[in-house]
Formats: sequence, structure tokens, C-alpha cells
Amino acid sequence: MIKINNETHYSIDDTLFVFALDSEAGTVFNDKNKLITGIGKVNAAIELTKEIHARKPKLIVNLGSAGSKGFHKGEVVCCTKFIQRDMDVRGLGFKLYETPLSGVPPVLEYGLKMDTLKEGICGSGDSFEMNHSETDYNIVDMEAYPLALIAQQQNIPFLCLKYISDDAGSDAADDWSVQVHLASEAFKKILFS
Repeated sequence: MIKINNETHYSIDDTLFVFALDSEAGTVFNDKNKLITGIGKVNAAIELTKEIHARKPKLIVNLGSAGSKGFHKGEVVCCTKFIQRDMDVRGLGFKLYETPLSGVPPVLEYGLKMDTLKEGICGSGDSFEMNHSETDYNIVDMEAYPLALIAQQQNIPFLCLKYISDDAGSDAADDWSVQVHLASEAFKKILFS
């Protein structure tokens, strides 16, 4: 069982664990319902949509690495709010991060909160951010937003845990390549102990 809080539990067999890269999953998730989407919002959306129709999970858990200036390397943060950080159609009168004519607010609020973890706002975009200065979100990744949106639209509970691998600054690429391999063990301690 995966314990979200005192009232909410899910069977591991009914849970789909979603990663962008196999290196984020390590060997910890080899015997679980694991999906590797590939990098980026489009790949994540395509692969999750196919998997939902094939497996019909009762819980989607997005696990992966992320950058942050507000949290420390090695921390695991629970994301319950999501921003599409590369969506900017202000020139046509829309709000920053708003997808035109979608009916989705600029900040998507969807996700389960784990009582034991700090909460974050995840900015997803199709770039590896190395100069993070935005204050509307405090975590950066490349896949969580579409995963949360699809889970919400399909009415499937969603849990998003991000392992902070770098500070989204000038050393982010070097830090990420070292830290990403530690993510799966951190997730194991939180989800399976």
C-alpha cells in the first residue's frame, strides 16, 4: 500500500509510476507498473495517455528529478500546483502561463498532498532551465504539467514527487548528472517504508 496520509491509501498494483527517464527509476521500480515517457511535455502526454487506456490505473504517481533554488539538493518535494512555464501568449491578451481558450487557469491545482513532505509549485517547460529567477514557481522540470492535466481530465488521483537534483543555476547540468541516480532510493524510502 502507498500511504498518502492517514485517510488515503492506494494499492501498489493499481498505481502507475511515471518517470521521464529510466535513470530516475533505477532498479527500485522494476517490479512495479512503471512508465518511462521520455523527456518533454509532448512525450509525457502521449505516453501517459496511451498507458491510461491500456492499464486504467487508480493512482498516477509522477516521480522524477527537478531543479530548485528554494529547496535543497537531495530533498523530495510534493507538487500540487503546476505551471506551463514556457506558455506565454500575453501578446494576444492572455495571462502569462495561460493556454489560450483551454479553460485551464494559469496555475493548475491538482494533486495529492503527502503530510510528511514540503509542498512546491512546479514549472514545466521544454527547456533545461539553468538561469532560474522566476518567483511564480519554485521547482522546474520538463514533464509534470501535462501529466497533472491529463490525470485531472481523466479524474485519476495524482501524486507528484520531485527529487531536487540541482539549483536550476549555472551548475545545473553537472549537478543533475550526479544527483539523478540517487532519486529512486529517496522515492523508495518515502513510498515503500
